[in-house]
Amino acid sequence: MSLHDDLTAIQRCLDDLVRSVGRLEQHVGSALDIRRVRTDADHLRDSVALLKEAAPTLRAEADKKRPDMVSIPDTPYDRSLWTDSDDEGLGARDRRAP
Repeated sequence: MSLHDDLTAIQRCLDDLVRSVGRLEQHVGSALDIRRVRTDADHLRDSVALLKEAAPTLRAEADKKRPDMVSIPDTPYDRSLWTDSDDEGLGARDRRAP
């Protein structure tokens, strides 16, 4: 599924949610809790609409930020790279851990 298809599916689901909350509000009345749910559902629907408008820009930015693939060879490293290094937690080769 493409990004546009996913956003459209979310938008449809949120539209269904808003309709369901409206029907629930008719049964329960306009209590504080149902008004909160209605407001949250409306905010979600608005946010998805904004995201849908910004989708081409977001996709282009995500493609720019994707790092280049770096291949790591399977051949062993040259042991001379590690001659002056400390073993983590053990100190230098000529010293012993306490």
